[in-house]
Amino acid sequence: MTGDPVGGPPPPGPPAVPPDPHPAPPAPAWSAAFPPGPLEPWPDTVRWQPVSGDLIWVELLRLAAVLGVLLLGLAVGWALSGHWLFGAALGAVVLAGAWRVVTIVRAVHAWGYAERENDLLVRHGLLVRRLSIVPYSRMQFVDVSAGPLERAFDVATVQLHTAAAASDARVPGLRPAEASRLRDRLTALGEDRAEGL
Repeated sequence: MTGDPVGGPPPPGPPAVPPDPHPAPPAPAWSAAFPPGPLEPWPDTVRWQPVSGDLIWVELLRLAAVLGVLLLGLAVGWALSGHWLFGAALGAVVLAGAWRVVTIVRAVHAWGYAERENDLLVRHGLLVRRLSIVPYSRMQFVDVSAGPLERAFDVATVQLHTAAAASDARVPGLRPAEASRLRDRLTALGEDRAEGL
């Protein structure tokens, strides 16, 4: 009679899986006490799309044009009059410009949009955060625009026009191909939802 002797060692099983050396950290205790706020109601079900980082350069160049005019005017006034108020105003404008540079970078990163089955979500803002929900059935038309600076950096803005002007929304800093795709998709969805009403 062949085979393993009765009472012999059991056949080897699958190798034991070693524990994960980098386990995910546990959720902080305070997260259960603070549910998502009204501006973040869908953290797990919405896939937010960011806008292009080139929008930062567009906004910085616009700021530079305004600051250049202001600084030139103040410098000329200070040179001609020698009054200390022009120097103080010059310093204040420089500080305000530096602060605005930081806020522009953060504001561009705050922009995002998400396409859902029945509506489009658009979020933006730093101090005052804003979340716009635009139902496809309310859209009247969608257009794409790009000024000289935007064209130089290959970005465009999608503007959504709805039945109520107060609920209009826009998504800046999109690549032209993505802007055209979003315009065409939103237009088609708006027509389909309007026909279904």
